[in-house]
Amino acid sequence: MALVECPSCSKRISSVAKACPHCSSKLSSENESLNRISHIKRSNQLMNQSFFAMTLFIAGVVIWFWGGEPAEGVRATVAGACFVFGFVGYLIARVRIVLHKRKSV
Repeated sequence: MALVECPSCSKRISSVAKACPHCSSKLSSENESLNRISHIKRSNQLMNQSFFAMTLFIAGVVIWFWGGEPAEGVRATVAGACFVFGFVGYLIARVRIVLHKRKSV
């Protein structure tokens, strides 16, 4: 017996349960295919988070060098914040993607 994700509500339930105690959805032999779909959806969510973080990072670089010279004042603060949050967010998202890929479906 192991804990698996419910395909409907994504909460953890027993692998031998006939129905989810949280959302009352029936679990049947289609459970494996629903688990694969859930896994693919989660992969897509993580990729979207990664792309958003990379976009934020690139926006910080563009804001910093907009106009041909390095930023000063508020523009430098906004650019630095975008740069840092984008970079850190991208690293975190990529680590989560690697860990998610290691999970068996």
